[in-house]
Amino acid sequence: MSAADQPFVIAIDGPAASGKSSTAKLVAERLGMHHADSGAVYRAATLARIGRPGAPESWTPGSVLHEVAGVTLVRAGTSFEIRLSGKVVGDELHEPAITAVVSLVAKMGPVREWVNELMRSCADEGPIVVDGRDMGTTVFPGAQLKVCLIAHADERARRRLLQRLGRAPIEDEIAAETAALQERDAKDAVQTRQAPDAVVIDTTHLTQGEQVERIVELAKDRLARTSTHGAT
Repeated sequence: MSAADQPFVIAIDGPAASGKSSTAKLVAERLGMHHADSGAVYRAATLARIGRPGAPESWTPGSVLHEVAGVTLVRAGTSFEIRLSGKVVGDELHEPAITAVVSLVAKMGPVREWVNELMRSCADEGPIVVDGRDMGTTVFPGAQLKVCLIAHADERARRRLLQRLGRAPIEDEIAAETAALQERDAKDAVQTRQAPDAVVIDTTHLTQGEQVERIVELAKDRLARTSTHGAT
C-alpha cells in the first residue's frame, strides 16, 4: 500500500487528564472520521481482569490477556464502541478501582502489543483519530498528523474534578487530585513519549473548543497537502 493509499491518521498523545479522548472525539466528529481511544481499551482490559480472583499485585500479562478475549471494538457512529463479553461498557471504565490499577496493566508489554494491534486494526476501516500515550511513536509512527496535548497538572486536576463532581472543585480537592495525577504521570512515564515531529499544544489556558479548532485546522492543512501530493 502506497502512502497515498493509507488511511489518514491523526494521533493525539498526552498525559493523564490532558483532554485527549474528549478532544479526539470532537475532532473526529468535525472531520467525519472515526475515533478510537486506547486508554479506554486498557481500562476495559483492567475491568475484565479485576473481576477474576487474584490481587492486582499478582497479575501477570498472561492472566490479563486470558480475559481480554471478551473485549471487542465495534464501530458505532464516529466512535468505536467498547464491549466486554458482548455488553457495551462506558462509565464503569472510570470507576476508582479501575483507575487505581490501570497503569499496572498498561506497563505489561504483551498487553500493550495487543492494544496497539487493536488500534491499528481500527485504522483499516478508514480515516481515524486515535489517542493515547504512544500513538504517534510506537503505534502510528507514520501518522499524517501527530499532536501532543499538555497542560499544567493543577489545571488537569481541576478539569477532571469538574467533570467528575459536576461543580467547581475547592483548593484542597485540586491539591489532592494534582498529587494523584503527578503520581500517575510518574507511573506512565515509560509509555508517555512525545514524537519528535508532533505538534505540541499547551491547553492550560485554552478552552476545549479552541484546542479542537487548532487540531481541525492542522488536519485540514495536512489533508490538503496529502491530496495535492496524491494528484501529482
